[in-house]
Amino acid sequence: MAEDPKQRPPGAAALWKFLSRVKEIDRKEVSGGGLSEELEHLRDWQSRRLAFTHADLMENKRFRPAMDFFLEELYGPKDFSQRDADVERIYPIMVRVLPDKALTSIAQAMELNALSHDLDAELLEQLEALGAARDITEAAYTEAYRRCDNHDSRVRQIDLIERLGTQLDHLVRHRFIRTALRLARGPAHSAGFGELQGFLERGYSAFHQMKDGEAFIKTIVERERDLLERIYAGESRPFGMD
Repeated sequence: MAEDPKQRPPGAAALWKFLSRVKEIDRKEVSGGGLSEELEHLRDWQSRRLAFTHADLMENKRFRPAMDFFLEELYGPKDFSQRDADVERIYPIMVRVLPDKALTSIAQAMELNALSHDLDAELLEQLEALGAARDITEAAYTEAYRRCDNHDSRVRQIDLIERLGTQLDHLVRHRFIRTALRLARGPAHSAGFGELQGFLERGYSAFHQMKDGEAFIKTIVERERDLLERIYAGESRPFGMD
């Protein structure tokens, strides 16, 4: 990225900052041609843990698409570097056409992306120290989680999820968003932004189907905050998975 963001408004500057951070993380994670087996294993375990914790939401027809979006598009064991690169490439256009408030929301999404990657890296390091990176148990996971000693960062992660979920829930209520996504489909694929376009369409569809996602977001956030405190209180099996 060659453009100097120093004179940009706060939202644009923040987006630039986290785009740069995500680019650096992606480069490290896929430097060997893809995600490491250990990182894939960790993200798969975390995705299954979320599905277990929120099984009632998974079974609810209204909430299932949004849960699938979270598990497959945000927390799944996938290489998201192409999607992230699409956001970087389209940055100059976003700065020109979007209000700074919208750029701030996108910046928060990229911050959550970067923060989640950093937290995964810290957690994986502790799991490896425990000899459990390839055979994760609930007890090993929670012990590694505590050893990371990053409670404030975990709180920030959940806060960002709440904020972004609420913003997305409000955004999908505007009809022009669906129209804009539909009109952008052809040009986006032609310009090489197909990965990003698909991500946006799937996110819109998942949240639009809920009609009102307030209860969905509140449920997830309250449970995750409770689990965070239980882990740091010393519980070895706060999830009740095994």
